[in-house]
Amino acid sequence: MARFTLPRDIYHGEGALEELKNLKGKKAIVVVGGGAMKRQGFLAKVEDYLKEAGMEVALFEGVEPDPSVETVMKGAKAMQEFEPDWIVAMGGGSPIDAAKAMWAFYEYPEITFEDLITPFSFPELRQKAKFAAIPSTSGTATEVTAFSVITDYAKGIKYPLADFNITPDVAIVDPALVAELPVKQVAYTGMDALTHAIEAYVSTLNCPYTDPLALKAIEMVFDYLPASYRCNMEARAKMHDAQCLAGMAFSNALLGIVHSMAHKTGAAFSTGHITHGLANAMYLPYVIKYNAKDPVAAKRYAEIARFVGLGGASEKALINSLCEKINEFNVILNIPATLKDFGIKEDEFKEKLSSIAELAVGDACTGSNPRSITPEQMEKLFTCTYYGTEVDF
Repeated sequence: MARFTLPRDIYHGEGALEELKNLKGKKAIVVVGGGAMKRQGFLAKVEDYLKEAGMEVALFEGVEPDPSVETVMKGAKAMQEFEPDWIVAMGGGSPIDAAKAMWAFYEYPEITFEDLITPFSFPELRQKAKFAAIPSTSGTATEVTAFSVITDYAKGIKYPLADFNITPDVAIVDPALVAELPVKQVAYTGMDALTHAIEAYVSTLNCPYTDPLALKAIEMVFDYLPASYRCNMEARAKMHDAQCLAGMAFSNALLGIVHSMAHKTGAAFSTGHITHGLANAMYLPYVIKYNAKDPVAAKRYAEIARFVGLGGASEKALINSLCEKINEFNVILNIPATLKDFGIKEDEFKEKLSSIAELAVGDACTGSNPRSITPEQMEKLFTCTYYGTEVDF
């Protein structure tokens, strides 16, 4: 038996934000990030719409990128004092992820992160509040997923939380919120969405419910991401929908080793943080070549290539066309082809290779990858991504 879970309501398209006026409740707390939503006027709109719905509104502002345990606990305390029956999270992945964790600690103050890190072990939520999520980037799709990532900086641990309980009740996917997204963020989040959809399609947990969502998301990213990068607003609206479709697919089918590799290298090198979507974009073609040695995965990559109209007389040729298309996008979006091009020092890469490979194999996303991988194979794969060499194992 498998399970497929989405938010009960997804409002999308121009003016979707107004739907907040129709929420039923007495009190809402709005969780936001560093200030972009306030500067652009969206925070004031959200407050006004919620007040129009007859609710008392409180704000929890300043959620940082890669939100911390301390921020989560501070937010949960604010919720315990205010007692909202709606939690409304708006912004990029960080404020929405943080609010999901705050929700659990608001409803169950006695639990710990250690209680929650076993996947799908959450206590039953919605005892005190429901959850609405409003994304302001076109990539993470946390507004429709069962996932949240919180960092304990003191212990140096990232807590990946996974439970269908934290899938929002309402997602509001309004393109107005991404109109002013910087082009770098458009590029990185767009390639994150593409990776979500491709990994979901070839995941060992793919199913007839997730496949159409993944394929449509891939088609839309290929059709609209370059124009979105060039600030075409119609294309930005399409990308906002595409990333949400990709999120629906991967929340239920899970991911693969592109994400395992990105998770373990984002903050691994002294030369600077590798943005998550950028890392995914670099690793994706290499992982496709690695996974395509598995006949089932090869068949599904070829299906993707055919679906989006790429050429190729054989399965292998279709897979090569798919990798070439991704490489073309990386060039258009100014994404480096290799870790060396990104600027990672060779000595440091070699020194850390063994440990990052082992950590990547142990990542939660590795379990649903279509081809198994050992730490030794992961070292070889990372080496290919560093030098740009062919994956032939």
